[in-house]
Amino acid sequence: MTAKAPLAYGEIVRTAIGALRARRLRSFLTASSMAAAVAAVSLVATVAATGADFVLAQIRGVGPNLVYAYYEAGGNVSASQADYINIADVDAVRRRLGSLASAVAGVTSSWDSIFVDGQPMQIRVLGSSEAYRFVRNVKVHEGRFLEATDLESRAKVCLVTPQLAEKLYGPAAGVVGQTLKAHGLEFQVIGVFSESVETFGQSEVAESSVLVPSTVLQYFQDVERVDPLYVAVSSQDRVDEAAVLVREVLESRHRPGSLYRVDTLSGLLAAAERILLALNLAMVLVASITLVVSGVFIMNTMLISVSERTGEIGIRKAAGATRRDIRLQFLAEALALAVLGGTCGLALGVAVPWAASQAWPALPVRVPPGWAAFAWLSAAVAGSFFGLLPATRASNLDPVEALRHE
Repeated sequence: MTAKAPLAYGEIVRTAIGALRARRLRSFLTASSMAAAVAAVSLVATVAATGADFVLAQIRGVGPNLVYAYYEAGGNVSASQADYINIADVDAVRRRLGSLASAVAGVTSSWDSIFVDGQPMQIRVLGSSEAYRFVRNVKVHEGRFLEATDLESRAKVCLVTPQLAEKLYGPAAGVVGQTLKAHGLEFQVIGVFSESVETFGQSEVAESSVLVPSTVLQYFQDVERVDPLYVAVSSQDRVDEAAVLVREVLESRHRPGSLYRVDTLSGLLAAAERILLALNLAMVLVASITLVVSGVFIMNTMLISVSERTGEIGIRKAAGATRRDIRLQFLAEALALAVLGGTCGLALGVAVPWAASQAWPALPVRVPPGWAAFAWLSAAVAGSFFGLLPATRASNLDPVEALRHE
């Protein structure tokens, strides 16, 4: 007796597709569950990646190559003997670092009271140099920034924040050329500036701030105090080296026991990247549970299908179909449901972020291609894995018992 030849793969696929088309509603609902699962994973990955990009962009906007230093009271030095960082220290750091630093700037500050619509208002007066724009990535919205000649000539010029400009001159008024009186001096407004990223009050720039040449502000300070000192390092790979040199310069120029805090943003950036990666993984893995749930749904649907088609299986076996043919047919049905649903879900997971980016161009939406591919492949694997039990059960049916059931 000759062995039964297995069916060709093309015939198995056509038979599987025909079986799914015969039960359109059930097939549609089952594929939809997988589509929802894949879309959920893709969208969660997109939200996680977009959020991570935003947080990291905020840190990088401040400056990943940034070294900042400030005085910390402590050690053997009393508050009255504090060795604050001064302008001479800024010049010494600039000379010591040389080409290692692309820009060095110190910031001095004070407070003053001005009147707006007859009401007193506190403003923060900052003093710095033209290098401040580069160390802090400052944005100039109108006019110009400080120049070296402004410091050399001790020009009575200033820049104001957008919030202060609106309070002083109104939202529609031209700001450049206006005057502002602080510390008894009349300054000419030469520009409007702001931080490149929102620091929510965690930097020296307050909502109502005025930036003037440090050579002018130093005359209104009882004690010369640079707080903080900023260094923009020319290479991110040498940030730690620059930080060590800054500390050495400060400690060598002041009395033993004076404490100086020297920090970088590279460590913060690396820590943020690790934390965000862990959070992203956790979010996507939690969302991936929906893939398992959808796989179980496919398995239950296929088990019901096997029970309903017992007679059909018996007839096919009696007509010459092998166990392998039956197993592959039901596996093909489960895989087709998973792949079809996964493809639709992937399309949805990409279309929604794309539509969001078109509606809000400022929103930095990014669909991680790796996670999108993972979601689609997981759908195919889930369909194959959870379709294995129904396929095996169908292939093991005894043809005589199956025909008797019919």
